[in-house]
Amino acid sequence: QVQLVESGGGSVQAGGSLRLSCGASGDTSISYCMGWFRQAPGKEREGVAAILTGDDSTYYADSVKGRFTISQDNAENTLYLQMNSLKPEDTAMYYCAAEFGGLMTEIQALGIMSAADFTYWGQGTQVTVSL
Repeated sequence: QVQLVESGGGSVQAGGSLRLSCGASGDTSISYCMGWFRQAPGKEREGVAAILTGDDSTYYADSVKGRFTISQDNAENTLYLQMNSLKPEDTAMYYCAAEFGGLMTEIQALGIMSAADFTYWGQGTQVTVSL
């Protein structure tokens, strides 16, 4: 099992930047597919980006390509999401999630992240982007 704790959310004006962090603890010795999801009020949870621990394999939703960057610090067991050129439509609760590593191959093949495929979740951190 793995426990996830997000931080770094906040309020920013459109065009600004934020960096989210997700600290992982527990059984971090195996390979996980780590992802960031977001959920705005009244909308479904949307997969934003994913990365395979210990590897450079990544996935980005079209809505964030070129603006968001997912990265990891394996020594610190920390996942990051650097968000640049933020837009009001990026406003949402952002969640860190983890699943065993094999999921990354499926995500890259299908080009979509499904919340139902991830087992471990953090509590979420709010991101608000204003005009």
